[in-house]
Amino acid sequence: MSGQPIPVIIDCDTGVDDALALLFAVRHPGIDLRAVTCVAGNTDVDGVVRNTLTVLEQAGAPGVPVARGAERPLIETARSAPVHGHDGMGDLGLPAPTRRPVDVDAVTLLRREILASPRPVTLVPTAPLTNIALLLRTHPEVTRNIERIVFMGGAVATGNATPVAEFNVWHDPEAAAVLLTAGVPITMYGLDVFMRVVVPGSDVSRLRASADPGTRLGGELLAHRGPGSAEDPAGGLGDAGALCAVVDPAGLTTEPLPVEVSLAPGLTRGQTVVDRRPRLGESEIHGDSGRPLPVDVALDIDEERYVKLWLSAVEGPAR
Repeated sequence: MSGQPIPVIIDCDTGVDDALALLFAVRHPGIDLRAVTCVAGNTDVDGVVRNTLTVLEQAGAPGVPVARGAERPLIETARSAPVHGHDGMGDLGLPAPTRRPVDVDAVTLLRREILASPRPVTLVPTAPLTNIALLLRTHPEVTRNIERIVFMGGAVATGNATPVAEFNVWHDPEAAAVLLTAGVPITMYGLDVFMRVVVPGSDVSRLRASADPGTRLGGELLAHRGPGSAEDPAGGLGDAGALCAVVDPAGLTTEPLPVEVSLAPGLTRGQTVVDRRPRLGESEIHGDSGRPLPVDVALDIDEERYVKLWLSAVEGPAR
């Protein structure tokens, strides 16, 4: 890409694949990572802060401001994702960070950095959307300086937290519903593409053997993520694909479609209901409901393109 770097803020619940996204954001010259905010999700919020600071230090970017955010969803209790290990980072035994988060909360940091940016910010939540909902409801003026929100969450087809709900949306459905009415352009990078971008085992092995701490960490995280084996440690990029889509949106096929979050109790709670019908149905004709605002929903992805993009950045020098 050419031109000025894109000002980006990441809101995350670091998390193995959030860490892969942070490594990419720190290393890619097309991204100006202005801040990182933390929310409970993959692990508790204090663990998320610790993991985030550790990843930034390993990647050679200790100066990026990090803020602690919401401890729990707006309504639900916090529910972690054990697939990420006890510490949320694959139990790799990483060193404790040497620095601390900033002395303001996540919503305050988000507002400050968004409004202070000389160019509109791209906001990339890779976590439950609690911080983002609190920001939008408390400080709606920030939308005037948000270029786009690219969020990892939701699914058109199959969920992972439930048969129909993806974890980030399922963890805080009300927050996701607030996001979808933000009034800014939104891209939904959901499970339909999330699962497909896999780094081959030969590349993972090369990363793990690197002398650079950040590059080596990327390899260890990928090996933990699977779906590979000890003999072929291929690993999925997960959340990092959403950052790749910020830098190279042409690798993602999207369609503007109405999206609504199911908030009712029961099996469908947290489902992102994506309306792919070519015309209005009888429900709308009879006035039962209106169509929600359209979102650019990711439906297809160039897996090899994003693998190459991520590798080229993470194997490059720290900036």
